[in-house]
Amino acid sequence: MIVVSGSIYIKPNKVEQAIEAAKVMMEKTAEEQGCISYRFFADIEAPDVFRVFEEWESDEDLQAHFKTAHMAKFQKQISGFLAAPPAIRRYVVSEFGDL
Repeated sequence: MIVVSGSIYIKPNKVEQAIEAAKVMMEKTAEEQGCISYRFFADIEAPDVFRVFEEWESDEDLQAHFKTAHMAKFQKQISGFLAAPPAIRRYVVSEFGDL
């Protein structure tokens, strides 16, 4: 499994627009092959920071995601909303379970 997690820093006056773009992105991405979960979350201490958390069945599925039309559209939209470069990491998970 591949996990992607990170922070996206949004200009305070662009938060509502970024939320709308993120909702569309979540909806479209959830339909992709290999997508286990794909969500944006609000940071309770910084309302202009979005946390992203994704789970993918394989790296091939994640790479295919980067080539979708909705990803290209989202990247174009979000570039106008950014206050700073995103900080996003990819993790390869070989084992997991409930706590």
